[in-house]
Amino acid sequence: MWRHVAPAFLDRYRVVLFDHVGSGNSEKDSYQEERYNSLSGYAADAAELCVELDLRNVTFIGHSVSAMIGAEVALLVPDRVDELVMVGPSPCYLNDGDYRGGFSREDIEELLETLEANYLGWARTMAPVIMGRPDRPEFGGELTDSFCKMDPVIAAQFARVTFLGDSRALLPRIPARTLVLQCSEDAIAPQHVGEYTRTQIPNAVLYLMEARGHCPNLSAPEETIIAIRSFLEQGDDVAPR
Repeated sequence: MWRHVAPAFLDRYRVVLFDHVGSGNSEKDSYQEERYNSLSGYAADAAELCVELDLRNVTFIGHSVSAMIGAEVALLVPDRVDELVMVGPSPCYLNDGDYRGGFSREDIEELLETLEANYLGWARTMAPVIMGRPDRPEFGGELTDSFCKMDPVIAAQFARVTFLGDSRALLPRIPARTLVLQCSEDAIAPQHVGEYTRTQIPNAVLYLMEARGHCPNLSAPEETIIAIRSFLEQGDDVAPR
């Protein structure tokens, strides 16, 4: 998922890529339903990686729900994580009073019921919507393939953890400098959610991307690289749009 972005940083940084347990090429036998019934289990794994590899001055780059996993990592090992880059983050997908996450409870339950009833059909339908690039169907196809590699049972639990979770209370506690990368026309994490995320984190800047959809690391790697590099090299002077 990061093959178009990660190489741009290899000349100056140590880049660590990993698959969350239950996805990609991870050891599926290591998946424990109780441990991964919240984002905390995934955050604990990433924090353990930081310790095991003795990583310091870490910039944790997380896409979508992994942005919230990164927030937890920054709280678990604040002495190791200096910066966060949140790509298309949403701390809560559910509408709640004045907070508009973008989905009603009924919307989410319907989505989850469809996923659990026919995961492969859900993946083929939803991946192009999430990608948000109908002009480039190959992007949606790649995301579909990624979804279809997941075990349906694990995917269903991860979806519930993702779409029913609420990480809003974490945001004001984040100690790390943070870049919020917000795409335009994002059906999963709309612009006002990115703006909300930025206002809730003490030391954060928002960069509005020209890229459309929810996965700029795949569909707009050049713009993603420019934004991240600007944040890393120019500090708080990164130019928001």
